Amino acid sequence: MKYRSTRSDERVTSTYALLHGLAADGGLYVPETFPENTLVYDDIKGKSYVDTACIVLEKFFTDFNRSDIRKMAEKAYNSTTFDDERIVPLRSLDTDVSVAELFHGRTAAFKDLALSLFPYLLTAAKEKEKEVGQILILTATSGDTGKAALEGFKDVEGTNIAVFYPEDGVSPMQKLQMQTQEGKNISVTAIDGNFDDAQSMLKRIFTDKEINDYVAEKGAVFSSANSINIGRLLPQIIYYVFTYASLVDDGVIGEKESFDVVVPTGNFGNILAAYLAKKMGIPVGTLICASNRNKVLADFFATGVYDMNRDFYVTTSPSMDILLSSNFERFLYYLTNGDVDAVKGWEKELQETGKMSVPEALLKKIDLTFAGDWIDDEETKNVINYAYNDEAYLMDPHTAVAYGVYLKRKRQGLVSGRHTVIMSTAHPYKFPPAMCRALGVPVDENPFDSLERLTALSGIGIPYSLKRLQDLPLRFTETVDKSEMKRTVTKFIDDATR
Repeated sequence: MKYRSTRSDERVTSTYALLHGLAADGGLYVPETFPENTLVYDDIKGKSYVDTACIVLEKFFTDFNRSDIRKMAEKAYNSTTFDDERIVPLRSLDTDVSVAELFHGRTAAFKDLALSLFPYLLTAAKEKEKEVGQILILTATSGDTGKAALEGFKDVEGTNIAVFYPEDGVSPMQKLQMQTQEGKNISVTAIDGNFDDAQSMLKRIFTDKEINDYVAEKGAVFSSANSINIGRLLPQIIYYVFTYASLVDDGVIGEKESFDVVVPTGNFGNILAAYLAKKMGIPVGTLICASNRNKVLADFFATGVYDMNRDFYVTTSPSMDILLSSNFERFLYYLTNGDVDAVKGWEKELQETGKMSVPEALLKKIDLTFAGDWIDDEETKNVINYAYNDEAYLMDPHTAVAYGVYLKRKRQGLVSGRHTVIMSTAHPYKFPPAMCRALGVPVDENPFDSLERLTALSGIGIPYSLKRLQDLPLRFTETVDKSEMKRTVTKFIDDATR
């Protein structure tokens, strides 16, 4: 299978797309021929997560043989990397709502589901492409991607990874996860700015001729661990396929019965994966895009206008504090049936004016599949409290945004009557201050003291991956202005290729 850019006729192999991440024209790679309607329940019923991963991945990464894909999946999804043998367990809130827990990996966030596999895909792609130089991975994070990428790539031979995060835009626990990261091949830097600043600067660096020539002189190649890379995005389809099979296997829905999903959304990769699973034949009904106060996506689904010209808010659901959602470009590509000229025009307009809009006909097409809504921090706090005290379920602020949007739509009479799955993206203990405030527990200066209070209240133990952080030394405490990112990347290149 070939991959093409969302902005031009550039076509490459899947291994090239995996290795390089971003197309030469700044576009994102997508499968040239998407495997539409190629999955039915009989293909996936009763299958393990590894089996499901193989079934999905074989349809996209045809440059690898079946045996290689299975070996990669088995290394990625096992008891060493996940604390639940099902990998993505389903919990029932009531007869109408289930929660898909995506946070049982080694960094307690949904990013582990792709980033446990991605290093194996990237290493295999490097071998297929006969690339002998160092792979230099540049990654921006709004909280969870950074730690999951660092953990996935630490000490992987032939790779070095640099992560940039907003100094005041992640939770104390997310920051600590990155500042204490172990490994010889890593770099972590905070910036004075937000996630959009970090992501936009890295995109410019990826297409900067001067710095790319410098990397080439060093015998190295850039790549990305953000979901702009297909190796990050496509493995996320797996958990939607697995969730559908689990719903039917458990008798929650019938084999041909549709179900809705509510996805807390920031960079649009998670909900795009649900859309791609639907295109593959999984009977997803409505995809509900849940936003916090940075509701640029919720507004788009209501009006057809994507407008970044607005205030940026730091919220209690920091991984969703994003105004420029990278994977939205891929969505526009599929929405227009691959009209690269239209996508290129919209992206240019968005870059130059911060705003773009789709025609009324396309908005009507979107309405058949997508819906969007949002709640603010106070509502998020109330949802966490309600879910714990009334539903006996402890959910993190991002999951609470999704559940809050579902409850809001239910009050407005907008639920479809189909079973709904809330995609739970992080362990609640990654956000001690927000959880304590929502549950009426004192907030301690030391986040681990707050976690002990939460444990005493809920009876839920602290995951080992979080608990051990208090015994690790701080390694990465530098903060730079966003304008200094290029200089920091240049130093990273020099250090990695010395």
